[in-house]
Amino acid sequence: MTDDAVHMRRAMALAGGVRGTTSPNPWVGAVVEPGGASGATQPPGGPHAEVVALRRAGAAASGATLYVTLEPCAHTGRTPPCVDAIVDAGVARVVVGVEDPDERVRGAGIRALRAAGVTVDVGVCAEEVAEQLAPYLKHRRTGRPWVVLKLAASLDGRTAAPDGSSRWITGAAARTDAHRLRAESDAVIVGAGTVRADDPSLTVRAVEGRDPLRVVLGKAPGGARLHPALELTGDLGEILDELGQRGVVQALVEGGATVAGEFHRAGLVDRYVLYLAPALFGGDDAWPLFTGPGAATIAEVWRGRIRSVHPLGDDLRIECSPA
Repeated sequence: MTDDAVHMRRAMALAGGVRGTTSPNPWVGAVVEPGGASGATQPPGGPHAEVVALRRAGAAASGATLYVTLEPCAHTGRTPPCVDAIVDAGVARVVVGVEDPDERVRGAGIRALRAAGVTVDVGVCAEEVAEQLAPYLKHRRTGRPWVVLKLAASLDGRTAAPDGSSRWITGAAARTDAHRLRAESDAVIVGAGTVRADDPSLTVRAVEGRDPLRVVLGKAPGGARLHPALELTGDLGEILDELGQRGVVQALVEGGATVAGEFHRAGLVDRYVLYLAPALFGGDDAWPLFTGPGAATIAEVWRGRIRSVHPLGDDLRIECSPA
């Protein structure tokens, strides 16, 4: 592994530490070498990763190399342009993970740095950085949020007993991880039927983090615990467009089976997260993962790619994506 890759992966680790605090801004990490000063993007309105790292480096930034996971901004938003801070600090070289597709950037930061005489190298650990920033990159390219479908099931693929009871299929470790996933998301989406049946609060518990925007597909009862909530109806693609315009970078679909099936069949899911419990309902009358029509033939079966498998207590967390 090259030194550039080592330092970029350290910047990625820093970015991962602020994953749930920066949205709608990207979660970015930066490292100054030599010296090792580092930083990560602060909550909206606070300094970006580059500025945090440069402030910590002080005079040592002059002539140094700055590693940053995402292209530095060249425009004034809530904070001044990061390229100005980089040039003013006397940085000699900037190593960028991936370019920023935001229409206000799109290579402008790289061009501004090169015009100021700074050497810029792009693409170090690009595939890994793009994976880490996938929700942000999709939002900026398409205007829609990254859609995560969260499911919890028994080994025989069932989510609830025939009487509708489902608490708890998975254990505490899996439920804690699901709350972490909720904390990383800007919005959580459920159907009105799930609200009527389960009356969920959809807040972040078990981990630290802000509560997401609660989105109900349909009309929720007036006394439901998830209020205040955004109630939407219509085409799912148009709903995602609206959420994207509201600054939702990642949307977590939590169900139920009808909503899950609709998102799946529409091809709108970017990542599937399945918590699989060592439990068996043992029949065909329990609730399935999806309701509605499925593949008519084996040739039509949806096939994806398993991204990771992790044990969580007695359960398994399986993450997969479209192939």
